[in-house]
Amino acid sequence: MKNFKKAFDTLMLKISNKENFAFTRFSDGELFILQNKTVILAEDHYVTGDIKGANIYTKEEQKEFLPNRDSFYREKLLECYLHNQHNYFKGICTGTDPHVGTENFNYMIQLHGGDHSNLTFSNLLINANYKRFVEEMVPVFKDREIIYVVNENADVSRLPFDVKKVFNIGSNCMINNYDTAKDVKEYIEKNSIKDHIVLCSAASLSNYVIYECFKDNQNNTFLDIGSCLNPLMDLEGWKYTRGYLTHYWLNSNSPFGTQVDVWQNID
Repeated sequence: MKNFKKAFDTLMLKISNKENFAFTRFSDGELFILQNKTVILAEDHYVTGDIKGANIYTKEEQKEFLPNRDSFYREKLLECYLHNQHNYFKGICTGTDPHVGTENFNYMIQLHGGDHSNLTFSNLLINANYKRFVEEMVPVFKDREIIYVVNENADVSRLPFDVKKVFNIGSNCMINNYDTAKDVKEYIEKNSIKDHIVLCSAASLSNYVIYECFKDNQNNTFLDIGSCLNPLMDLEGWKYTRGYLTHYWLNSNSPFGTQVDVWQNID
């Protein structure tokens, strides 16, 4: 049984000790893509397979995966997920997540070929651990060289640490900015980048960047942090869709702010 708090401790200790690793997240969006379901986050609605509903998604959160059109990107995402390597941690949603449930958690375990020491919580840096991310992990970034893959609308100058290099991406970056994975890898190789932290806030593109860069060169740390820093970069979409962020920054009392994910035993 994996433990939500201890899993955060594991990554925090590696960062504090400057031990390089990769943390890549396969959350609900990646789950649905791997299941070959239509995924659409539009300005005023969402589509997941046959499920449709109303919601607000600003430009940095909008994306679209159509199975018949985008099969290449699903196959690439599957390649990222099935890859196993020392210090290559893959986060998946557990049955605790109300958007996923136990059946989908089991699907991800079975797709992987069984549980593995490098499988961990997709929500590792958020929900009940988000306070620790902000107050323990982010301060460490001040003393490290940071590279950031992030939406073009983000104002990184507002962050509490310096960013050495920014790779800007736009909406639906998984498809429209797929080549960014190659760009980041080439930048690291050409400039002999070592012991930097590469932050990724780029939806499923983050999976590609982290996989492509880390599988051949483990000299840097890669963190898929999703929307964790959006409130600090003058972005607004999190106020409509991210309960763990509204809980911390707006005192919304969202239940996600205190949710402790639980790793189920697999039958």
